[in-house]
Amino acid sequence: MVISNDNISNSINPTTSSFQDPMGTRKIGQNNRRALGIINQNMAVEGRYPCVVNKRGFSERFAAQVASTKQTRAEGKFEHGSKKSNLGISNSNEFGQFIFIDDDEPKSTEDQSVPMSLEQTEVLHNEPDQMEEVEMEDIDEEPLLDIDSSDANNPLAVVDYIEDLYAHYRKIEGTSCVSPNYMAEQFDINERMRAILIDWLIEVHDKFDLLHETLFLTVNLIDRFLEKQTVVRKKLQLVGLVALLLACKYEEVSVPVVGDLILISDKAYSRKEVLEMEKLMVNTLQFNMSVPTSYVFIKRFLKAAQADKKVELLAFFLVELSLVEYEMLKFPPSLLAAAAVYTAQCTVYSVKQWSKTCEWHSNYSEDQLLECSSLMVDFHKKAGTGKLTGVYRKYCSSKFIYAAKYEPASFLLENNTL
Repeated sequence: MVISNDNISNSINPTTSSFQDPMGTRKIGQNNRRALGIINQNMAVEGRYPCVVNKRGFSERFAAQVASTKQTRAEGKFEHGSKKSNLGISNSNEFGQFIFIDDDEPKSTEDQSVPMSLEQTEVLHNEPDQMEEVEMEDIDEEPLLDIDSSDANNPLAVVDYIEDLYAHYRKIEGTSCVSPNYMAEQFDINERMRAILIDWLIEVHDKFDLLHETLFLTVNLIDRFLEKQTVVRKKLQLVGLVALLLACKYEEVSVPVVGDLILISDKAYSRKEVLEMEKLMVNTLQFNMSVPTSYVFIKRFLKAAQADKKVELLAFFLVELSLVEYEMLKFPPSLLAAAAVYTAQCTVYSVKQWSKTCEWHSNYSEDQLLECSSLMVDFHKKAGTGKLTGVYRKYCSSKFIYAAKYEPASFLLENNTL
């Protein structure tokens, strides 16, 4: 949302509004008096009346004439200002202050005979300077961009509901998270085996040319299943294949057949074993496939960042590196996505970059992203070394415009202590 300064735009013109109530809409009587608290010397209309007025020099008759002269103009201007009230309500701005006094307040005899009081005030010389400061602050403040205006005529973008959808995703993303220590409950597999499985599945996913969301859901299904079900190491690859099969059924139009999955596993499992594991997995997860993964959030945050193709592919490279790492399970999907976009921007532009628009749509400040972002930079530096290089080799191809070859944003590591 765009924050604007309404203090000036909604103010009432004191030179015209002050005469409306006594002479315009209400009848002068003994218990009806309105006091004009402050009159700015610079607000005299067309120079017709003195800027500084001393009420002692005015008679009651002369005051009535002045009010009558301004009656028509006051009626038009006061109509759009603050509502008249019998309560003690004040409406202030940079130019002056209007005070509506309670009619039930006791009045002296002298006050009752005077329909209007014009009090001399000192000129506030500092007020124009204050206005300039407010205006300069408004100009310097980074605006929040409306990232959905370009999709107003696109029914698939569901612009009318998009904010509600992402508010719902943030609310339920905890259901897609697993304990970062769940592997301690497994007796025959460990973190390293999980990393090998996911690194291999990323290559399989690329060879089958599947959708991005299929990969993220596959990894999510694996972790949620392993958190609830103990598995022996010889069945771990089967868990990965079945998770990929279920994710394809949920996300893809064209789904790989069971025979294809058996072939890529070098016929390590039979068709019966695949179908039995599929039944066990969907029952263990209670058929819940509708969970917000990092992919759901990263698409939104890339749009908020107005990212080009380089930043987009680099962000996906970083978040896929994080899928392999067991220690990244401690971060919720939305934080992983935001950190990937932030780190990608820092890498491409070689400077820290996280706009107000990104912060607004992600609900994460730059400081909240630094820990996760630093880990991603570290993974980026080591991506081409060791045995698990599937993600690195994937993003070193022309298909992904060699995103993995960008120089890591090492400066993010210098100012952050983990």
